[in-house]
Amino acid sequence: MVDMTILRENTEGLYHSLLRRSADRAMGRPPYEPPEMTFPGLKGEVAYDPRPISEHGSERLIRMGFEIAETRNGAPIDGKKRVSCIDKSNVTRGCQLFRRTFDKVAPDYPGTELDYGYIDAFTQWLTRSPESYDVVVTSNMFGDIATDLGAVLQGGMGMAASGNIGDKNAFFEPVHGSAPKYAGMNKVNPIASINSIQLMMNWLGRKNDDHDLTVIGSLIDESVADHLRDGKGLTYDLGGDASCSSVGESIASRLATKLQNTF
Repeated sequence: MVDMTILRENTEGLYHSLLRRSADRAMGRPPYEPPEMTFPGLKGEVAYDPRPISEHGSERLIRMGFEIAETRNGAPIDGKKRVSCIDKSNVTRGCQLFRRTFDKVAPDYPGTELDYGYIDAFTQWLTRSPESYDVVVTSNMFGDIATDLGAVLQGGMGMAASGNIGDKNAFFEPVHGSAPKYAGMNKVNPIASINSIQLMMNWLGRKNDDHDLTVIGSLIDESVADHLRDGKGLTYDLGGDASCSSVGESIASRLATKLQNTF
């Protein structure tokens, strides 16, 4: 069984310069350029992207990881609530700060087991023993790569949900983003979108201390699982030929029944 949540910091790291440039364009400012640097020993054209990681950005992500772990059932292998800090702190200073921040926050959650790993080894363990993981916290680029790899464990990108969560607001979407090449074909797997709604309900439930919303999130998850367990209505990426709308209608029907029986 696989049941894990991966949290990546989404505004810093290697994407920080891209976000700055996008903000500058939106505001009509001159585009952001990193400071001039020299790199002894390198020849020819050199391009680089700074990778800033802050204590503040790391702490709010890590603290959310521990808070989410408290609401879950633990890692499938042993039922223990566990938060895994995944970085490259043996090499990079940004990751060393990330790990120090993790160690600073962890004592506030004594009931949660701590786990550590380097990103290169983690990509192996993620596929070999995913049942050992509960909640994973990591930096921006590492999380970007790891979540795509993790999507394979649940059937591919058409299954994987994600949320972009800020201090006050959030928006939710499939890990794969949009798929314009399939527009109008009624063939793509809608489960990633449905699972994103499930994440949204869980977040709203935690944010507003609303148990009913959390229950609805669980019922969405159960409805998706029941549909997949039945195995009759699968889209092309799962080896079937069902349409996007038929899968959505099947899951919606199952959810409607569960909601009527629960509320």
